[in-house]
Amino acid sequence: MHRRGFFAALLGGAALLALAGRAQQPERMRRVGVLIAFPDSHPFAQAFTATFRDALRRLGWVEGRNIRIDYRFAAGDPALFKAYAAELVGLTPDAILASTAPALAALQQQTRTIPIVFVVVPDPVGRGLVTSLARPGGNITGFASYDASIIGKWVQLLKQAVPEVTRASIIFNPDTALAPPLDRVIEASPSVGVTATLAPVHDDAGIEEAIAAQARQPGGGLVILPDSFNVTHSNAILAAAIRYKLPSIGFNEVVRAGGLMSYWFDNVELHAEAASYIDRILKGASPADLPVQYPVKYSLIINLKTAKALGLTVPPSMLDLADEVIE
Repeated sequence: MHRRGFFAALLGGAALLALAGRAQQPERMRRVGVLIAFPDSHPFAQAFTATFRDALRRLGWVEGRNIRIDYRFAAGDPALFKAYAAELVGLTPDAILASTAPALAALQQQTRTIPIVFVVVPDPVGRGLVTSLARPGGNITGFASYDASIIGKWVQLLKQAVPEVTRASIIFNPDTALAPPLDRVIEASPSVGVTATLAPVHDDAGIEEAIAAQARQPGGGLVILPDSFNVTHSNAILAAAIRYKLPSIGFNEVVRAGGLMSYWFDNVELHAEAASYIDRILKGASPADLPVQYPVKYSLIINLKTAKALGLTVPPSMLDLADEVIE
């Protein structure tokens, strides 16, 4: 063999061996933490995690092959949020998904360096969580849920559906809601003929007391803020609302569980959107450069079964606006 041919063959063989060795190397295992506000048995928790996992799989991230996902379920307990946030940060993951505001708040206390993608968090700019929507800065970005303008819209829609409403009590748990500042809602509500007041609650007894107080005078209604406490206590809230004949507006699960109406988005789908940001971060993107996004589609749902139970007739003009009517 000529010397030139010999060296060419030798180099070609070395290149093939290098390629073969590279092909045999296992894919690097990435690690992602997930902090969910609900118990693992709750339908929300199951839907959120399944949607997130499926979206990652579509992007090429398969559990056990190239990604490990560590789930923690705080069940709406502030102590568990804190403990599980510390646990997840201690695992030094490549990124963390924070589902709801309490999850994000707990994780913020534990790390300012690990990338965090949030979902279902209200008014992140107004609450100082990010610098701006376009350039959030720091280690946090994600998908916001609502700001004060949406709650103002709820008050307006409740008045349109039930013109008799002149007072709206905003039901929330201050430990878990982490709502945007509602001063503007309270100040603006009289312009649509409604006086809005805050009704902080912490347990079923507090729910009963707040709703009973709202029913002592005519013209009462309820605005049920979206938070993990109100979700897990929705049966108590809505049972009292029906018992005291108070119309209510809230997120989609409220109207499906017996509330009068909702104006909300698909919060399960937000977890699929979050997977796209986790994917980009795992591929080298910085959360500081990924814009915070709000939902682009809200749906109005009206429950006529509840209207009948409350002895109400919803104006036809409102029914024409509805995306869905439960009969």
